[in-house]
Amino acid sequence: MKSYREILELNIPNRRQFINITPNVEHALAQSGIQEGLCLVNAMHITASVFINDDESGLHSDFESWLEGLAPEKPYSRYAHNGYEDNADAHLKRTVMGREVVVAVTNGRLDFGPWEQIFYGEFDGKRKKKIMIKIIGE
Repeated sequence: MKSYREILELNIPNRRQFINITPNVEHALAQSGIQEGLCLVNAMHITASVFINDDESGLHSDFESWLEGLAPEKPYSRYAHNGYEDNADAHLKRTVMGREVVVAVTNGRLDFGPWEQIFYGEFDGKRKKKIMIKIIGE
């Protein structure tokens, strides 16, 4: 069995944003040479997420509105965590959207269903963040 690891670094200029990282993951898969196996993609920060969904701007806007309704950014005083930072909402949003995805690799390709893409969700941006891609298989 082979193993391949790659770290993506992003510096999102906004506090919150969704980025389609599917092309980055496909590139890492091609670099790995693995034809059959599993691909793990995870956010390496507790205020960011990796998830699978449709690449449709209306849906992304709906995610933003829905998450802001669940865990509004302000007022900062709403959260006990915000004594030293102002990002408690980002921690909660990440919990809802998830930390990682695992995708089967079949014939050297990500084995997606219709419309599935991999996204990075940033909830406390404006600084460098990392995403790990780990691929195992043969």
